[in-house]
Amino acid sequence: MRLTAYLHTHRLSKVLIFPLGWLVYYHYQIKYGIAISYKTKVGRGLYIGHHGGIVTNEKAIIGDNCNLSHGVTIGVTRRGERQGIPTIGNNVYIGPGAKIIGKVHVGDNAAIGANCVVTRDVPDQAVVVGIPGKVISYEGSHGYINNTQDETST
Repeated sequence: MRLTAYLHTHRLSKVLIFPLGWLVYYHYQIKYGIAISYKTKVGRGLYIGHHGGIVTNEKAIIGDNCNLSHGVTIGVTRRGERQGIPTIGNNVYIGPGAKIIGKVHVGDNAAIGANCVVTRDVPDQAVVVGIPGKVISYEGSHGYINNTQDETST
């Protein structure tokens, strides 16, 4: 994904190498069932625990050290007061089957429970569960985040 994004941004490689890179990228999207566009802004330390069923909008923003479980959707809504695309903060855990839909901001260190449907903003350190998602505590994602990158890592 990151290599394809890099190839797409440079003029010469966009014409010569990008088509091959895109084919390889597309092959892996199908193989693993993970549709994260190369245009999606993804921070360092993204962790995907299991393959399958992950879909994100190409304009979504995902922060550093986020964990995506299988069956996660980060998608757009085109009507209503929340029309737009989600922004996910840093150190966010998103449980299996969770859906984050529309122009919502998920704060830093938040945890989204399994099968939760998030349609409103999530504050920092919040734990959200249910349909629609409701904050049940402010214990955050501490202990759930894997593959964290601190500022000294490369």
